[in-house]
Amino acid sequence: MTYDFGPGHPLTPLRFGPAIDLLGSVGASPGLAPEPASDQDLTLCHDPAYLAIVRRLSADPDGPPAAGIGPFGDDPPFAGMHEAAASVAGGSIAAMRAILAGEVEHAFHPGGGLHHAMRDRASGFCIYDDPALAIALARREGQRVLYVDLDVHHGDGVQAIHADDPGVMTISFHESGRSLFPGSGFLDEVGEGAAAGSVLNVPLEPWTGEGPWIDAVRAIVPGVAAAFGPDVVVSQHGCDTHAWDPLAHLRVTTTAMGEAARIVDAVAHRYARGRWLATGGGGYDAYRVVPRAWSLTWLAGAHRDVPEATPRAWRERWEEAAAAFGMPGMPERFSDAPNAGRDPDRLQLLAESTSRVVTAAAGRVGLPALVRFGIEGGWDPLGHVPAPREPSAIGSTGDAPALVEMTADLLDRVSVADRVGPIASGAVLSSLLRHLGAGGTTGVGAVVGDQLVGVTVVAALRDDEPVELFTIGVAPDWRRRGLGAALLDRLMVEPAVAGRPLRVELGPAERDVVDPSPLAERQLVARRLLGRAGFEEVSGDRPRDSLDLPSVLHFRRPATA
Repeated sequence: MTYDFGPGHPLTPLRFGPAIDLLGSVGASPGLAPEPASDQDLTLCHDPAYLAIVRRLSADPDGPPAAGIGPFGDDPPFAGMHEAAASVAGGSIAAMRAILAGEVEHAFHPGGGLHHAMRDRASGFCIYDDPALAIALARREGQRVLYVDLDVHHGDGVQAIHADDPGVMTISFHESGRSLFPGSGFLDEVGEGAAAGSVLNVPLEPWTGEGPWIDAVRAIVPGVAAAFGPDVVVSQHGCDTHAWDPLAHLRVTTTAMGEAARIVDAVAHRYARGRWLATGGGGYDAYRVVPRAWSLTWLAGAHRDVPEATPRAWRERWEEAAAAFGMPGMPERFSDAPNAGRDPDRLQLLAESTSRVVTAAAGRVGLPALVRFGIEGGWDPLGHVPAPREPSAIGSTGDAPALVEMTADLLDRVSVADRVGPIASGAVLSSLLRHLGAGGTTGVGAVVGDQLVGVTVVAALRDDEPVELFTIGVAPDWRRRGLGAALLDRLMVEPAVAGRPLRVELGPAERDVVDPSPLAERQLVARRLLGRAGFEEVSGDRPRDSLDLPSVLHFRRPATA
């Protein structure tokens, strides 16, 4: 069955002809033969009552509308709708099964990416939420999943379905919900309960171009992956961000889309053993944009160079249909000219200025301060992490860890426990601490035998500024023993810190990413720990020209004699 809402609907199956043709020209070929998703699969994310509604309207499209499916909305019923939607879902499910079984490293499902469907209703051209289903399948196998959504519309369905699961980290880059469907995806949406910090949205201003868009992807995705430590990556590559797309207002290029796909690929290889499921998504310039964007996504996963020119035979085959569709002029190159061949106007420049502020604010919500400061100082979260030298026992082997100054020599001689602070991997934290130490930060470590089990790190950005406290982290086996307080007390007497004013910014990303406590509990613990050390909670203590973020707390400790 064809997933087709009918003549005149923006989501046309016509886009698959030129897209599959161009994908074939760059070397892609079908590798899996998926079956339609079963009801057992679909109920991983969707209510049985909703499946019954879809089946009813699939058999009788003229029946009473229900669950977001009706003749006058975005999701009009059509004969065979359930079978068609289940086939789309089955593609992403089969791809994830193959990845989890080790049969493939990457998989690209261009027909997938229907990210708006909710548990109990259709939305935004989406009947069943195939990315959410693929994620749920991985979660059933105990895998931690990073989801990156590059569509122009907020990935609200995937977010809503997994918002209470700390084992799923969702990041969505999209045009602001103030100007575009679905009207959500703001900075204050951070996840629910213990999963607070597992949702990150980057809502960009309409008219934002390729520069701030790809800069946001670069600034956010690798750092979040470094902290979260995914087992598998799922991404949605809607190309309706493009400057030519008729349904939205961003001005992104295929060039930037291709780079974004390569960033996701690099993240998958660095943190998830290469395990990556990519899907298509929105995209309504069906002939000129969708085929090139999807080909660039496939080329990223195949680790192949981008051809300079699109095939002449491809252009000639589809130019008449494109013109009839109102999209004349098949592009001669895979990559667009800068800014899609347009000079940035005043509207775009103003939008981009605001979007850069939004991206910086998103970093303060979604990136642990330690990771953010490291990246700002040149640490590459996609870089190689060297293996530690042979550990040697230098710390306590009794009940109380030894508290020692953080030095390069120390990090050479100990291993770092996993989940010390807001970073899942001890090896990643070790790499970051080495880089920060070379940049002049001060830290105190808690060592037991040959393992670092606790750490606190500060940096003085300038002599006239308060010292910035970036993290207090303790490995799970050593929590609730007073070690965090002991680390902080020791830090206060370090020569670089003693007597100076200090400040702390505490966002939802400051958590144990594997087994977090609820946000309110985290904040209570922070208030108690910092309060006993002389810190006071303050308001308005945020970077100039930044946004107010309700989920981010600020603390200051005045200078002491």
